[in-house]
Amino acid sequence: MSLKIVRNDITKMNTEAIVNTASPSVAVGQGCDTAIYKAAGYDDLLAYRKENIGEAKMGEAFITPGFRLPSKYIIHAVSPLFTGGDDGEEDKLRSCYRNSLKLAKENGIKSISFPLISTGSFGYPKHEGLRVAADEINAFLLENEMEIYLVVFDENATKLGKKLYPRLESYINNNYVDEMIDAEYSMPTEIPRGSKPKLESRMQSLSSIMPSINSREPSASSRVPLLNSVMPAPRMRQTVEAPREIDFENLTELDERMKHLSDTFSEYLMYLIESKGMKNSDVYNRALIDKRRFSKIKNDPKYHPEKITALCLCIGAKLNLDETKDLLARAGYALSPCDKTDIIFSFFIENEIYDMIELDIQLEERGLNCIIA
Repeated sequence: MSLKIVRNDITKMNTEAIVNTASPSVAVGQGCDTAIYKAAGYDDLLAYRKENIGEAKMGEAFITPGFRLPSKYIIHAVSPLFTGGDDGEEDKLRSCYRNSLKLAKENGIKSISFPLISTGSFGYPKHEGLRVAADEINAFLLENEMEIYLVVFDENATKLGKKLYPRLESYINNNYVDEMIDAEYSMPTEIPRGSKPKLESRMQSLSSIMPSINSREPSASSRVPLLNSVMPAPRMRQTVEAPREIDFENLTELDERMKHLSDTFSEYLMYLIESKGMKNSDVYNRALIDKRRFSKIKNDPKYHPEKITALCLCIGAKLNLDETKDLLARAGYALSPCDKTDIIFSFFIENEIYDMIELDIQLEERGLNCIIA
C-alpha cells in the first residue's frame, strides 16, 4: 500500500487505528498522550489500562479500544525517553514501530496513523525520529499491505506551513515550465490569415519602442551644411576610477574551490561538509539518509547517487543554490524548471529552509512523490 506524511491532529484521523506515545507506568504523559486520552475519554481509557494492561516496558506496544475517537483502536507504543542517544534509544524506538505494526497486522487493521513517536515531550530529535519511522514503516510495507500515515502536528510546524504555502505557490507559478512552453514559443506551421507570428509581432513591438538610431533621418531644421575644413574631435574628459577594494577572504575561498574542480560528487560533498564545519551525522540525519548509505557515499569516491538522494544531501549540508547546482552537476544532474519536485527543492534551498519534514509535507500536499516513501 502506501506511506504518507500529513499535517493533521492525530485524534481526528479517520483510520482504523491510531498510535499513541505511551508511558511505561500507568499514567498519562504530556503531548500526544494527553491529547489522545482527552479525545478518547480520559477516565474510560485510563481505567481500561489499569484493569487490562498495567505497566509495560519501553519499546513494547499494547492495544485498546478507541472509545470516542473516530478510530476503532488505539495502539499504545511505550516510547523511550531520549537521554543523549547512548542508552539504546534508537533500538527501543524501532521496536515501538515494529511492535505497533505487528499488533495492527494481527488485528486485521488496514489503515493506521502514527505520530512521530518520542519526538515531542520524550525529547527524541525530530529528524532522527522521522528517519527511524521511515526505515521501519517502509521495511514493513515491503512484505505487507497497509495504509500508513505519519502525522505531523505541532504549533511551529503549522505556522511554518501556513507561512510557506502562498510563497511556495507563487514561486512554483513563476518558475514552473510545463509542456505548454512549446505552444507558447514554437512557430506554427500554418499562420491563420490576418494574424502574425508571435516572434514577428514581438519584434515589431520592440522596434516601436527602441527604433534604430541609424535609421533616423534628421529633420530639415536640424540639417547643417558640411564645412570644408575638418572640425577637430571634441576632447573627451578622462575619468579615473577609484581602485576597487579586494575581498581577500572571497579570493581565498575561490582559490580553495579551484582546488576541487575535478572532485567527484562524493569528494566535493565531503569537502563542502568539512568547509562548513558540520558533523556527518548532522548532515545525514537532516537529509533523512540512512547512516550506512552515507558511509558508502563517503568511502566510495566514485559513488553515483540517485537524483533524489543528491537533493536530500544538499538540504542536509545546508548548501546555497550555487553550491547545490555545482554538487548536482558532478553527478550529472541539474535542477529542472519542468519538474515541480526540483522547483520545491530550489525554493527551500533559496530560502534557507533546511527542513525535510516540511518539504515532504509540501510534496505530499501537491500530489508529488514523498521522500520518506
